[in-house]
Amino acid sequence: MKIVTEIFKEQFNNLPKIFKLAIYNMKSQYANHYLGVFWNILQPILQVAVYYLVFGLGLRGDASAQVVGIPFLVHLISGLFPWLFISQGINTGASAIQGNVGLLSKMKFPSSIFISIALTNNMINLMITSAILFVISVINGYVPWWHYFWFIYFLVASYAIIFGISLIMSTLIIVIRDTKNLLQNVIRMLFFMTPIFWAMEEAHGILQRLASLNPFAYLVGVYRTAFVHGNVSVYGQWHDHLYFWLLTIILLLIGSLVHSRFKRKLLDYL
Repeated sequence: MKIVTEIFKEQFNNLPKIFKLAIYNMKSQYANHYLGVFWNILQPILQVAVYYLVFGLGLRGDASAQVVGIPFLVHLISGLFPWLFISQGINTGASAIQGNVGLLSKMKFPSSIFISIALTNNMINLMITSAILFVISVINGYVPWWHYFWFIYFLVASYAIIFGISLIMSTLIIVIRDTKNLLQNVIRMLFFMTPIFWAMEEAHGILQRLASLNPFAYLVGVYRTAFVHGNVSVYGQWHDHLYFWLLTIILLLIGSLVHSRFKRKLLDYL
């Protein structure tokens, strides 16, 4: 655990730098666009519209259909917003070191903070889009006020596991280039194995079992508990939480070991 502590100490010691670079990256990303950072809201809304047309009106054929007591559109939003954060967080986190090789070679930055910069950028985007769901939730009274604190837990839990995955993948992508293509295909597969369009409660037994092994299904469930599922106080059972955090700790341990072993040699591979 000492090696994990050292990695997180690097993040803590460089917090001001992480926030400044994350905000700078967000501004520079859309610097030459007329709509600027408004694209951070528009892109997920457009994706929701496309998936709603296909899965809501197309496959379901009923605009008023409900999933576990809430409209399908709200169910879709509450699943797609956290998934976009998770998938983009993994993709950008995995490419963070490779994409900042110029800064890494010129300045004395701990390479691990580039992962936190990427995740912070995605967290800011998530907070912006989650504000939309928050307004919908308040207007419709889906959950009691204290449920919104689950969103903070979601941020902590998702950061921990995505950071662990990114530590592993950001190194492997540099050492073994094919890993990036493999990662993208795995994320695409997990997209359909995560209850975004469907609900765990209504799924077939086999699909439920597979989804229970998917840590991102757990995160989406926590996110929905924060905003739209007021019928439960705590998401899942105790073993769901235990499984998630054991997996997260294992990923952080492996990620820290892999990153620490190769971090001084990464520039040689590049």
